Amino acid sequence: MLGLAMDAPRERSVIARGVMLALLAALAFGLTTPLVQRAGALAGPFATAFLLYAGAALGTAPWLRRSPAAPLVRGDLGRIVGIGLLGAAIAPTLFAWGLRRSAPAGASILTNTEAIFTALLARLLFREHLGRRVLFALSLMLAGGVVIVGASASGAASGSALGLAVLVAGMFAWALDNALARPLADRDPGWVVAAKAAVGATATATLALASGDVWPSAGCALVLLACGATGYGLSLRLYLLAQRRIGAARTASVFALAPFVGAVLAWALGDRAGTASIAAGAALFGLGTWLHLTERHRHPHVHDATAHAHAHPHRHDDGHHDHSHDVYPAGEHSHSHVHARLEHAHEHGEDLHHRHTHS
Repeated sequence: MLGLAMDAPRERSVIARGVMLALLAALAFGLTTPLVQRAGALAGPFATAFLLYAGAALGTAPWLRRSPAAPLVRGDLGRIVGIGLLGAAIAPTLFAWGLRRSAPAGASILTNTEAIFTALLARLLFREHLGRRVLFALSLMLAGGVVIVGASASGAASGSALGLAVLVAGMFAWALDNALARPLADRDPGWVVAAKAAVGATATATLALASGDVWPSAGCALVLLACGATGYGLSLRLYLLAQRRIGAARTASVFALAPFVGAVLAWALGDRAGTASIAAGAALFGLGTWLHLTERHRHPHVHDATAHAHAHPHRHDDGHHDHSHDVYPAGEHSHSHVHARLEHAHEHGEDLHHRHTHS
């Protein structure tokens, strides 16, 4: 049995790394929202979605090399098709349509509803632990969304209420995508992103050509491809790595910072459509995000004896992998191994070894 003082420092570094990965994912995505709105203003939603995920596929190419993480297998095909259609076809199409009919700052902030939907789905589908603090934070964020949509509906803020409603529908589709992709977080993220982007780009290109969608100018197309490479390719890869370490709900909570990045950039680019209602909604979102980020989860728990093979690589300095090797490998590696029964307490998220139940 390992001592508490020895466990906590090691696991805190794991949690911190997951939080930082989610923050970087949020930054990569948030910076692209106002740019997508401008570059895709005269383009059809299918064409915009195609360019975004074509860019994601191109941006992922440098990561497609040998990795210690487990590759995709045939049994993942159905899930890949599902996340490709949901997250790379339906969601970005709704997102692009809604963005064209919404005020940039309000639209950027309202994309935070993805975090709410993802956290609730993680609780319902995967039984991830959500304490009172997290539930209160989600309530504040939901109230913020209601304030922004209500202001648009009453004419207090520029932007169509229908546009915002469609945008929120896109966020729900992305939340379903996040939930469906959660088991794939233990796979090689580069191949997951590439496969998802390929499915989505193929579907949206077909729909764009069949419907006669309007295509953007060459310059705008290049901007959308660049946004896809960073905000949809790199961001998704970082998101999956974070989800692997701290679970779907908490990754979504940290990722909720993305809309504020987009709103600030929209303001810097000249959008002055923000009203008192949007500011109030943003404040509620900000308080909810702060509650998420400052949450601490630590308690005594038991790891039952088990034998398994990690889909993602592990190290021997994380407090959970003390098995022996004839020759110890350097750094991260993946193989079948045995865990003895272990009882300890330390700060942790919803990673592979901490998906236990709570009273």
